[in-house]
Amino acid sequence: MQLTKNKTTVIVMCGIFVALGTVLSVIPLPFSLPFGGSVTIFSMVPVVLLSQMFGTRVGLLAGTVYGLLQAVLGAAMSQAFAGVTGWSLPAMFLLDYVIAFAVLGFGGIFMKRIKNPVLASGLGAFVATFLRYVVHFISGFILWGSYAEWFFSDEFAGNGQLILDKFSGLSLSALYSLIYNGLYMVPEIIITVVGCCAVAAVPAVSRLFLRPAGDK
Repeated sequence: MQLTKNKTTVIVMCGIFVALGTVLSVIPLPFSLPFGGSVTIFSMVPVVLLSQMFGTRVGLLAGTVYGLLQAVLGAAMSQAFAGVTGWSLPAMFLLDYVIAFAVLGFGGIFMKRIKNPVLASGLGAFVATFLRYVVHFISGFILWGSYAEWFFSDEFAGNGQLILDKFSGLSLSALYSLIYNGLYMVPEIIITVVGCCAVAAVPAVSRLFLRPAGDK
């Protein structure tokens, strides 16, 4: 048995899965990261699964809608855009929300190439979430690199001085973005890969959903 992939089904499933991902995104794990940010409970899994069910184009569209909802939630719940002005505002909106979540649509790229659904789902989830990490890294490097010296001098206590002695300028900004975004994205990547593999390991789910749908 296979999931019927007509337009109505696609629209309904996208609505349900994007809504599910949005709800999960506001339920962080019960601990705080030392430098801000939080790790959510499988919030990216629904969007990645959409790309594995219906193809990359649907996944990219669903990821974009999901990113727009994240921008709204960020503005309403955490004042994510507070104090951001000038060109940094649209750049942050595009990089940290629209593009960062749209790339989750690449989660299904291995569904036609790898026969093992668990491996295909897990690898796709890794690529998609790693791409999100890359986008956040670029955003942090471009928009927030000026915070690097403060970050390593004030937040890293004595250890930060070792980094400041070895890095400066662009290299320091890159290291700052790599570490800061990695603190929450690495756990998110692991959680998403595990979640997608767990779903794909269920035979009934795999037969119904995780079949190559084509990129129409």
